Amino acid sequence: MGDELSHIPVLYQEVLAGLQAKPGRRYIDATVGGGGHAHGILMASAPDGKLLGIDADPMAIALAGEQLAEFGKRVTLVQGNFADLEEIALGQGFSPVDGILLDLGLSSLQLEAAERGFSFQLDGPLDMRFDPSTGSGPGHRPGQIATAADLVNTLPVEELSGILSRYGEEPQARRIARAIVAGRPINTTGELAALVERELGRRRRIHPATRTFQALRMAVNEELECLAEALPQALRLLMPGGRLVITSFHSLEDRLVKEFFRSEARDCLCPPEVPICTCGHRATLSIVTRKPIRPSAEEVAANPRSRSARLRIAYRL
Repeated sequence: MGDELSHIPVLYQEVLAGLQAKPGRRYIDATVGGGGHAHGILMASAPDGKLLGIDADPMAIALAGEQLAEFGKRVTLVQGNFADLEEIALGQGFSPVDGILLDLGLSSLQLEAAERGFSFQLDGPLDMRFDPSTGSGPGHRPGQIATAADLVNTLPVEELSGILSRYGEEPQARRIARAIVAGRPINTTGELAALVERELGRRRRIHPATRTFQALRMAVNEELECLAEALPQALRLLMPGGRLVITSFHSLEDRLVKEFFRSEARDCLCPPEVPICTCGHRATLSIVTRKPIRPSAEEVAANPRSRSARLRIAYRL
């Protein structure tokens, strides 16, 4: 998600260039955050371009409403998960559209709020839900454990280790999982961060709990699963020539996007050993960025959180 408007969102100019917003066109910012990218899109599409902004976080929607108030009826804001992108867009009469933006990850708004439980640098309740008003995560999926505290205090070692390994790519996943189970109950971010640091030590600049916090957040919010659901929906909503612009901050997210782009840019998805195409698949996307766009050294120096950002762009055939 993009930072709030008082901050410059990551790869701001590159995202706007990728969308190529024009007057009279319609755009979806499916991770509107505080409205930084949305503001740029609405300015570029003035005087009559329209934008649908979606975010799972009710605080982000409230802030975006304030920041984008000057655009009046040109902007529509909806609280919801981009896993339900098509349903939300169709419900608002936003189909087809000329561009869709997904800016994945966390905003400063979320990281800097101790009560949200996203940051190991601020002590607060171990929550991590994008939508704190629900008990089952932003997508309201039945059976989803409500908070990160529920995960660390209820799951057995094997399941915890699997989460840390899959979502955090943590090489010490099993060791950390065993320490968590032995150290229960763990109810605050400070307690969890201190436990991981005690277990692993601190030899490097990056805090040893970084991957653990990332993994728990992604599991609580089912981020990879929601992204996998959103991508084909975004494709269906785009009109021919419509642009799909996605910024990711995690290698697993970037891999999902890259593989989706590659498969949709091919006419046939049959295995190489099949001599004649039987799948009937036809290319629906053309890839603009053969390699992802990365932030400049100047941007990374000004905003260290941008260092892992990767921007990919494609357009609908």
